[in-house]
Amino acid sequence: MRKLQDLKGQDENAKKREKQIVKTSIIGIVANALLAAFKAVIGLASNSIAIVLDAVNNIADAGSSLITIVGTKLAAKEPDKEHPFGYGRIEYLSAMIISVIVLYAGITSLVEAIKKIINPVTPSYTRQSLIIVGVAVIVKIILGQYVKNVGVKVKSDSLINSGEEAKLDSVVSASTLVAAAIFLIFNISFEAYLGAIISIIIIKSAIDMLKRTISQLLGDRNDPKLAREVKKTVENFPGVEGAYDLVLNNYGPDSWNGSVHIEVPDTYTADKLDQMIRDIQLEVYYKHQIVLTAIGVYSINTTNPKVINMHKKLKEIVLSHRYVTQLHGFYVDEDNKSIRFDVVISLDANDRIDVFEEVMKDVQENFPEYEIQAIPDVDFADV
Repeated sequence: MRKLQDLKGQDENAKKREKQIVKTSIIGIVANALLAAFKAVIGLASNSIAIVLDAVNNIADAGSSLITIVGTKLAAKEPDKEHPFGYGRIEYLSAMIISVIVLYAGITSLVEAIKKIINPVTPSYTRQSLIIVGVAVIVKIILGQYVKNVGVKVKSDSLINSGEEAKLDSVVSASTLVAAAIFLIFNISFEAYLGAIISIIIIKSAIDMLKRTISQLLGDRNDPKLAREVKKTVENFPGVEGAYDLVLNNYGPDSWNGSVHIEVPDTYTADKLDQMIRDIQLEVYYKHQIVLTAIGVYSINTTNPKVINMHKKLKEIVLSHRYVTQLHGFYVDEDNKSIRFDVVISLDANDRIDVFEEVMKDVQENFPEYEIQAIPDVDFADV
């Protein structure tokens, strides 16, 4: 019954997350639409390209919030035959689209700024217009921080990107005030150059956001903290001597599945292993919301003192090689005179096969009477 309640709780949390993202996005749409309208009127009236471009950025922000809502709704669809792992990665796609919008806005702003540098236009500021722009700066700072904080809380990259974009826009708005102050004090129109500088900053920010979202779609390295927690959960089970080869696949925020290998004594029966594996899968799911689709088993020698000493010696030999970070899955079959194990070789190695061949040669020289059955491995969890 407790497990059923846990499932219901997770479903309710997912629905709360969706509502929070939609609510935050709607607030962003309303705020940006109002700011865009005010700035457009002020920019056209004062002949200020910087304020007009700032209004365009607010329209882009409103569009970003709309995309976030659509992406969140689509990502919440239940798994089906075509997509058995669900639609969670749509949130990453929406985050990427927002990044592209920011990039487009930055490039467009840069083009317009360059045009004004070539063909300058004298602006005419009023006290009322500058007050409104000043208020807009404060609103964008508060809105940007709020949206980003919610995004971090609910693990929504779309909201995080929207929040960062809003904070950038507050810098754009603040720069128009700086340009106005320079013009009013020194009678120098600097806003076109300032607009060009800000546009470059926006483009740089958009490229950074794109890199992050593309990396997520390609498949990021496992979150080290999450990987450590999962391995700790698995290794805490009685009889599990070690957890290795942890692979976690992300299919959207808080949507994970994966696999792991465990080392267990060679005396365990099939039914005992079966019960242990089921218990591990349930515990990992309810504790970390990760579906372990497979748990592989390494048997370890526990009764032969000679083999235990061989393990220690072989481990020293293997780990003495540069770039070798781990040895696991060790087992000696005395009847067939074979030794099997996995060698984890760092991805920092220039040629992992060369490292593996050196390890194999060294091991074979020290254990010439045994057939060596080894596999080069990668620690995907990197913990």
